[in-house]
Amino acid sequence: MTTPKDHPLRLLPGRLGVTRLAVDSELPIWAREGVLWAAVRTRQELSIVCEERFVPPEVRSERGWRGLQVEGQLDFSLLGILAGIATILAEAGVSIFVISTYDTDYVMVKESALERALNALKRAGYLIIETVGSGDPDVYLPA
Repeated sequence: MTTPKDHPLRLLPGRLGVTRLAVDSELPIWAREGVLWAAVRTRQELSIVCEERFVPPEVRSERGWRGLQVEGQLDFSLLGILAGIATILAEAGVSIFVISTYDTDYVMVKESALERALNALKRAGYLIIETVGSGDPDVYLPA
């Protein structure tokens, strides 16, 4: 079992939006911009997560999410990483939206709950890394 100290969390810059398009929609060009984007098509919808600033105002979107990336490449055999983060945030009353990739997990929280989320994670022993800008050094937020 891993511990919070094994997997720092990187606070991604900017806000994210979770959008819903019709199931037969093409993947729009605006959805392919920024530090993180993901698209999932089901029989009912095309959902896109991308930087909020690229989402056209007329597109149905839940805006104001902030992303936390689990640092490093996670082996598929690792247990409890996402469950641990989700439990901490649930106990703090913070709702989450999650994306998992081949390498790692991304946990998103509403910007209005970000401070509460970061405080709860730091109290649990997570190191939070904040990227200030593209050429700026990382800032490690103390517990």
